Amino acid sequence: MKARKNPTQLTRRFEQALLFATRKHAGQMRKGTPAPYISHLIAVAGLVLEAGGDEDLAIAALLHDVVEDCGGKPMLKEVRRRFGKRVAKVVDGCTDTYETPKPAWKKRKKDYIRHLRTANADVRLVSAADKVHNLRHILTDYREDGEKIWERFNGKREGTVWYYRALLNQFQRHKPNRVVNQLSRLVKELEILDGK
Repeated sequence: MKARKNPTQLTRRFEQALLFATRKHAGQMRKGTPAPYISHLIAVAGLVLEAGGDEDLAIAALLHDVVEDCGGKPMLKEVRRRFGKRVAKVVDGCTDTYETPKPAWKKRKKDYIRHLRTANADVRLVSAADKVHNLRHILTDYREDGEKIWERFNGKREGTVWYYRALLNQFQRHKPNRVVNQLSRLVKELEILDGK
């Protein structure tokens, strides 16, 4: 994705996406916290905008978990109808499974990492922003709560560290951007916690 020379103007579509995401994720909380889930989606959209993403990508950031968490393929069709093909393509590219129940954690994560090898720049930007915010959250919680935070995660400590290292490796196979550079710094911090 190339940096824009002109600032992004957010329109009513962005407001509609924010409302849509807020309603669809109503009642959901950030894992292991009292924070409403929408806080994550807003943060990811902010990272995308700060990295030069346009309105479509900011909308995709707001909606990146709606398919996985709120309805699967029918929800993807609704996203496409309401917000367009490009937004739906990015949301689809950020979704790690459509299966219910979800496949085993490790298989899902390996499949997603493999998918990133061929994902386009739009998907990679939104996905990397998602991972940056997630990892910031993990590191902040670790500083406050210590080792007990790993109980929240299916991969526990070892799997979580492996996953973020593997994601970073995939993102770094392409031209770097400010979000991937942030992720690199966060993964180094995670590795220090892991004693590597």
